[in-house]
Amino acid sequence: MRRSATLSDVAHEAGVSLATASRSLNGSTRTVREEYRQRVLAAARKLNYSANHSAQAVARGTSNTVALVVSDIADPYFSSIASGVMRAAEDEGLVVTMSITERRPEREAELVRALRGMRPRSLMLVGSRRTDPRAAEELEAELTAYEQAGGRVIVIAQPTMPFRTVAIRNEEAAADLAEQLIGLGYESMAVLAGPDGLLTARERVRGFVDRCTELGVQVPERKIVHGEFTRDGGFVAAAELHRRELSDVELVFAVNDVMAVGAMAYFRTTGMQLGQDIAIAGFDDIETLRDVSPALTTVALPLQQIGRVAVTLALTEDPDSEVVPVDGSVIIRESTPRRK
Repeated sequence: MRRSATLSDVAHEAGVSLATASRSLNGSTRTVREEYRQRVLAAARKLNYSANHSAQAVARGTSNTVALVVSDIADPYFSSIASGVMRAAEDEGLVVTMSITERRPEREAELVRALRGMRPRSLMLVGSRRTDPRAAEELEAELTAYEQAGGRVIVIAQPTMPFRTVAIRNEEAAADLAEQLIGLGYESMAVLAGPDGLLTARERVRGFVDRCTELGVQVPERKIVHGEFTRDGGFVAAAELHRRELSDVELVFAVNDVMAVGAMAYFRTTGMQLGQDIAIAGFDDIETLRDVSPALTTVALPLQQIGRVAVTLALTEDPDSEVVPVDGSVIIRESTPRRK
């Protein structure tokens, strides 16, 4: 292999000092005469020079990289937030590197440990916190070590750790959804609740069920079915709910949209007419709902904007608050027609 061109090679080719070549290529705030800058850029192109960003990160103690850790990039919820992060990062001249936990809590700490070595400017975690204290302690220790070395942690989840957090108000939004559905005349509800150890799922179930109870509509335990936070999880949970007897259930609330889509697929296999024989609602308002029929009632979250807010929070030196709350808004669609 041919030896890669070095910064010294570029400086020699351009006829400038090493410091001038470095400032011209690395975006230094110190002024470089335009004539010299153009000579350095021309030399870099001629020599096919590429900066060693790892070495720069070691020298500076940071980099122009944002590290993003998500649970599942195939889930439109996470991909939409990731899109917002990437667009905002690009506007700031930053590069995003992304890793996936595959919904395994122990994987988070492993990834953070690996990413710390890249010295990213900010490290962002997207995904619900869990009830596992051991995994939480290990993750918090890794994140604390990263911040002590000069990084900035941003969490898009529940504010359970001492880091800047974009917190979705799941419980309040689910309660609003329950109230509006009862206002449409629904009196018998069931819930596809997601994993029991997932705080997001718990918050959405609690908000929905508690508001139903306040308004005189009981949701018994046998009508709350836990399942994976995925399309297939919704399909299997809907089948289990059906096994437990669906005859008196007017509406099914799935705690996220991908579970709702899976449940809709299952109900179709039974011959049920969605929106007529059974109503269904979700949570998140993911983009793929545009192709779902009947159109799904849900709680809309500004997913891309959440990603943008996270980048702003990462770059702000002294934010007004360490926790930025995000509200959801109920959207009533064809899947939950008025009953009376």
